[in-house]
Amino acid sequence: MSTFLSAEWRKLILINYAIEEKHLLPYLPAGTQLDTYNGICYVSLVGFMFVNTKLKGIPVPFHQNFEEVNLRFYVKHRTKNGAERRGVVFIKEIVPKMMISFVANTLYGEHYETMDMDHSWLERDGLLEVEYKIEKDQWYSMKVIADLASEEIPVSCEAEFITEHYWGYTKLSDTETSEYEVWHPRWKVHTVKSYSCDFDFGKVYGSDFSFINELKPFSVMLAEGSEIKVMEGGKLS
Repeated sequence: MSTFLSAEWRKLILINYAIEEKHLLPYLPAGTQLDTYNGICYVSLVGFMFVNTKLKGIPVPFHQNFEEVNLRFYVKHRTKNGAERRGVVFIKEIVPKMMISFVANTLYGEHYETMDMDHSWLERDGLLEVEYKIEKDQWYSMKVIADLASEEIPVSCEAEFITEHYWGYTKLSDTETSEYEVWHPRWKVHTVKSYSCDFDFGKVYGSDFSFINELKPFSVMLAEGSEIKVMEGGKLS
């Protein structure tokens, strides 16, 4: 497979909620099953920056650095030769660039939506403050304050489960699923000291997810991120 998109994903806030599996079954792509950790089914609100973005190795003017905020859950797929691929499914991905939404929705069948967005990264007193904002009738935000220093993710822990999924799956129909590989090295994480999340999940992601407004996050993480590559996709047979 050749590289479709290359970039850096930086300063990823991951706010993770434990939910009942029934909420995700209508969104589960054919050929996949829900992936859980210690019996917990997660959905994650993720905000980060795309940096130095290139399509087919070519920088696209005015589309190299931009925010994304998405809602995602975790799945696995077993190939015909018995290998297990662990991946993510996106409920919706929000970006500030209309062309990004058009390309992703057209070529990959994804669920991108364009909104006004903003972000801030601040370093002071040995701490790192990261915030991502979107506007849908009003401004919503996710924010963490964390240690400035990052550290390796231990093996077989929750942070490893959340960050170590290297495939993307998209439900195209009840019987058809797209699949693409995402490459990146193992990430480091910053220890989170405090967080805030001001989101109306029903308004932003649809009424099926309004119940998340009443939930307390199961965990909150800040990953440093890295260079990434999104490979050209295909369809599950």
